[in-house]
Amino acid sequence: MTAILLFKALHIVGFTAWFGGLFYLVRILVYHREAFDKSPVEQDVLIPQYKIMENRVYRIICNPGMMITWVFGLAMIYNYGWEWFRVNYWLHLKLLLVIGLTIYHLYCKQLINSLGDGSLGISSFNYRLLNEVPSIFLLSIVLLAVFRNLLDFGLALVGVILFGVILYLFAKLYKRQRTS
Repeated sequence: MTAILLFKALHIVGFTAWFGGLFYLVRILVYHREAFDKSPVEQDVLIPQYKIMENRVYRIICNPGMMITWVFGLAMIYNYGWEWFRVNYWLHLKLLLVIGLTIYHLYCKQLINSLGDGSLGISSFNYRLLNEVPSIFLLSIVLLAVFRNLLDFGLALVGVILFGVILYLFAKLYKRQRTS
């Protein structure tokens, strides 16, 4: 019993760091992308600084957070056993979401590399939208972890989609306020 509580505590610490890092990382990417629209003098200062910050956040916060989350999450599943895993369908969906979050994490590294090479890729507004993606993952994963098999997956999906739409509308409203 003590092992499972330790695994759970470390899993929580891991995903807290991972999400915190992802939120901060993509915010830096927003500013990095916007730095390309600044004067050459400002670019010479801002862009190298953002490169350093992005790489440090990714390597020192996001990567360890992700690894700790995976290691201790899988350790809990192993500790509970195969039979427990087999009948807890919420966990299957949670694992799919964590795989999706891992793909997002790896995509962020591509964005770091792209901006680092001077390729603008997407607009700063789209980076702002990408910054909301972890919110959707976080809401979905927490709902599954708390409600488990009691969760109405259809209703939860509608709620998460609605949450995503609200985030998008707020982002559009914020963009309109910034540009007017």
